[in-house]
Amino acid sequence: MKVLLFVAAVALIHGSYATLLIKGPTQPVLEGESITLECLYSDSEHNISHVHFEVFSKYMQRWHVVWERSWCYYSVYIEQVGDSLFLTIPRAGRYYEGPYRCVSDFDNVTAQENSSQLLEFKVHYMGELSLTREGYSSYLGVPQELKVRAGDDVVVKCSASSSEELSYSWQKEGDDWILPLSKLSLKKVSRESEGQYTCMAEHPSVESLSKKRTISITVLPGPSRPRPARGPLMTILTRSPSTNQVWSLYPPPAETNNLWCDCTSRWLDEGEGNGRVD
Repeated sequence: MKVLLFVAAVALIHGSYATLLIKGPTQPVLEGESITLECLYSDSEHNISHVHFEVFSKYMQRWHVVWERSWCYYSVYIEQVGDSLFLTIPRAGRYYEGPYRCVSDFDNVTAQENSSQLLEFKVHYMGELSLTREGYSSYLGVPQELKVRAGDDVVVKCSASSSEELSYSWQKEGDDWILPLSKLSLKKVSRESEGQYTCMAEHPSVESLSKKRTISITVLPGPSRPRPARGPLMTILTRSPSTNQVWSLYPPPAETNNLWCDCTSRWLDEGEGNGRVD
């Protein structure tokens, strides 16, 4: 009899306990969407006004109380409606993924009443597609019309930031082939290589995030034959009546590049020096 009374008392005590619950989004969350979390007790007799939200900081590796704030994209609103406490995030971002939990302000409660299960959600996003040509600066990207020389090798990479790993593929307009890679490689391009090329990036979880981008490749004539390199010019002067061979980088004068020799030579030729120079 005493055993039965003890079991009944334990059942009565446990029956008065309530579990603190947390609810959140059930569908994939996209970046920029509004999301709402809810704290509530399984037993409506418990007062939800003594409960608060907490979020775990992966950077600090500890739990923080979530306070209401309104500042640009970091706005958070907390409101109690009836027996529920709501946390609203107007613009979801990857820094809001949590995990979150509901925690009681009282210490003298059971574990189930003190804290809820953890709630964590994934914020899905995908940035704009970026095209870069291998061997060229990635800051400028690839123009809408890419002009290349005949005979060149062309490698164009397609990429984008995303919440999950993307699936890339390339396709040329008018052709039936699909290249399941993020890189488009064209060897020794020619006129046949010209056309519209489209990169497609598919998000594995949210199809609506998938994107594509098209570029036009135009092949120009190959470069003309290079001219042979020229070195510095050097003028060689032949022997004159007044000097030996003279080397100079500058064009020679009418007779020679030695004024004293030229004057002396004329003086001797005219017989004024009697064949002798003092």
